[in-house]
Amino acid sequence: MRFTISARSKPNDVPILAFLARNFPTVAISEIDSVFGFVEATTLYGGRPFRGPELTPYDVKEMYYAGIGVRLPLSNHYVTEEEYAQAKPLLEQYHRNGNAAIVTNDDLAKWIRRDFPAYRIEASVIKNLNTQARVEDALALYDTVVLPMELNDDVDFLAGLPDKNRITLFANAGCARNCPSKICYVSISKHNKTGSGAIMCSQPLKAREQTGMVSFDLNRLHDLGFDRFKLLRGRPLGGTGY
Repeated sequence: MRFTISARSKPNDVPILAFLARNFPTVAISEIDSVFGFVEATTLYGGRPFRGPELTPYDVKEMYYAGIGVRLPLSNHYVTEEEYAQAKPLLEQYHRNGNAAIVTNDDLAKWIRRDFPAYRIEASVIKNLNTQARVEDALALYDTVVLPMELNDDVDFLAGLPDKNRITLFANAGCARNCPSKICYVSISKHNKTGSGAIMCSQPLKAREQTGMVSFDLNRLHDLGFDRFKLLRGRPLGGTGY
């Protein structure tokens, strides 16, 4: 099995290898394909608000030394060619074999493919690839795709998917697993353009019990033919799932 691991809320004074050992002690370094997190600022970020870098230059050097790639979460819904041009220096800085870009906007995926071919381009979970037709369409454009957390429970759906070696499943899950609308994603995309604007959440619309992080049976998923997994870190104070 190979894992891509979240550096969400990693303190800058904690080196990345120490962070991984402390928060993911059961995962061997040799099993870590990449770590995803914010580096320098760009309006292309999505998924969660940009509050500052999570991976420092020192972290990146440590990761490269350990054979771990950088995964850039460029999953904003909205991207213009002008914004892409502004982000090119950042993309050039991390353009090397083993690094990846997580993308929601198809135009951005095509531009990165054209100009920065060394990146592995992954379709973000935000694309909500919840049918076989959507998965197949995404696999025609992206190198790999991430499926929504809730599909881990649909054995028949997973068993029928093609190219399982190009599909990433979640190893654990937070609030998105049971969220009925995922309205946060679009509002966060807008927020990351300007640093302002309301970040919306469906939780206030219908109160649900918070249950924390949920871990999946990876052996069962591996037996179905999957070996790529995305591993999240719970929020420091817990209660991230419901």
